[in-house]
Amino acid sequence: MKKTIFLLLAIGFVSMTSVAQEINWVSFEEALKLQKKTPKKIMMDVYTNWCGPCKMLDKNTFQNKAVADYVNEHYYAVKFNGEGNEVINYKGKSYNNPNYNPELANRRNSAHTLASYFQISAYPTIVFMDEKADVLAPIRGYQTPPQIELYLKMFKNDDHKSIDTQEKFNEYYKAFKPEFKG
Repeated sequence: MKKTIFLLLAIGFVSMTSVAQEINWVSFEEALKLQKKTPKKIMMDVYTNWCGPCKMLDKNTFQNKAVADYVNEHYYAVKFNGEGNEVINYKGKSYNNPNYNPELANRRNSAHTLASYFQISAYPTIVFMDEKADVLAPIRGYQTPPQIELYLKMFKNDDHKSIDTQEKFNEYYKAFKPEFKG
């Protein structure tokens, strides 16, 4: 009996201390509304249900405390299924997935027209937007916490505005000192 109680207490303690930090995800349209009240940049995670690296990004990067804290403070965070069937209104146009097949919900589906508009051709892709919801850049592929930190801080601080060549990006990258632990 004592062993059982001790085991339950130990499991409870471990599960309480390993609770992942949560990013405050909102819908794209909600982020656009929030921007009108309090301007902030948007970080949009464009994923699909079948994408393994997308799931790794969620688990290993977006649940990292330093990443989540930084995103929650400086960005509106949006999750967007690049093959989903949600209707999105953006900059006076309506976007959807006219060829969406619900039977393929957990497998490859057709691309959402907003994903096509953003020229997303790989998953995951993180789309950074300014305070007016204009696209700054799409960042393709899985990012570790230190890797995404570079982009989070670069766009938040508008450092990207002075980077107009690969050489300038390389200099910025070499000078960057990541603080987030992977």
